[in-house]
Amino acid sequence: MFLKAPITTPQGGGYKSLNVSMRKALGLYANIRPCISYAPFVKTKHPIMDLVIVRENEEDLYAGIEHRQTEDVYQCLKLITRPGCERIVRYAFEYARQQNRKRVTCFVKDNIMKLTDDLFHQIFKDIAAQYPDIVHDSMIVDIGAARVADTPEDFDVLVMPNLYGDIISDVAAQIAGSVGMAGSANIGDQCAMFEAIHGSAPDISGKNIANPSALLHGAIQMLVHIGQNDIAEKIHHAWLVTLEQGLHTADIYKQGQSKVLLGTIEFADAVIANLGQSPKQLSAPSYEGSKPLKLPVVGYKIPCKKELVGIDIFLQWQDGIPKKLGDQLAKYGTSQLELALITNRGVKVWPEGFPETYCVDHWRCRFMSPTMHLGFDEILNVQSRLHKAGFDVVKTENLYNFNGEPGYAAVHG
Repeated sequence: MFLKAPITTPQGGGYKSLNVSMRKALGLYANIRPCISYAPFVKTKHPIMDLVIVRENEEDLYAGIEHRQTEDVYQCLKLITRPGCERIVRYAFEYARQQNRKRVTCFVKDNIMKLTDDLFHQIFKDIAAQYPDIVHDSMIVDIGAARVADTPEDFDVLVMPNLYGDIISDVAAQIAGSVGMAGSANIGDQCAMFEAIHGSAPDISGKNIANPSALLHGAIQMLVHIGQNDIAEKIHHAWLVTLEQGLHTADIYKQGQSKVLLGTIEFADAVIANLGQSPKQLSAPSYEGSKPLKLPVVGYKIPCKKELVGIDIFLQWQDGIPKKLGDQLAKYGTSQLELALITNRGVKVWPEGFPETYCVDHWRCRFMSPTMHLGFDEILNVQSRLHKAGFDVVKTENLYNFNGEPGYAAVHG
């Protein structure tokens, strides 16, 4: 268990995110980000905002599995697992129950990602049924994000996959008053890490102007986690008193509303001086009853009947005429594995594609078994035939049915 300051992650090239590496290596699957407004002492358009974002912390696009496949096309794999979904959703409901929260809302994009996000959504509904004392609902993430920005007071606990949670928690923290005030807990079964939700802000490093509140709130979350609830309350109350006194750092300072503009060190000193006091107007939090959540171990799903029924073969091919590619590829199929369709950037372009569809040099060629029963040798044979014919195979994905249901997405068009 440790408290960690923000770490810079280079944009684009350079080393991988150390934050993500630590979260994944230590099994810190739950990221807890409270976002609360402190009106009238901190300027905000949402004076009664008090929500908590429970973010899945290990999966999704943050797996960081990326490939360049052609001159024009790059790929990032979105990985969503059943155990990952079950753990984070159950954590959200257990957290809501422990903290006397009344509602849990799930944000997904399963109208578009009908396998990955739909898995998250279905598991949310299954687990929600086990908590009849807690209201539950779900939203498509884009309209959900808009509503968080517009009426955050309508929300209580939000649970969502990794990327959505990262983005929306920053939005929520900022509209509450400042991203510089929000702390973050990263919780696993064996380890825990606490931090500010914001990055390292190297442009203000060493200038004594940063708001230390986010890291302080991370420390308060850590104290609660290790059972020092009374100390956590004492520090949190002193921090609230400091806000009430109008002693503010630059990110929340407002002429006519704040009283004194303080630097990082001076603000921390003011909090220390207020230890032992309690706020008079802002709600004084109580951590009585808060403790680490103990969740049941997630088991493996009963194996499905898994049948190989086809293959998606991705080619790099420079000639941008879909019909030409389809005519050439069709003859390399067999009675057991026929060329069914070709897509470009996910849109069907053969057969019967639209001439207006813009194509790049990356083509998904779906070969399917007419009988829905296929041997693995036939999969290898078609790849070998294409390779010998001079086609540049850059990636393949086997297509399976699970208990008779397709384990692959339909195509656009």
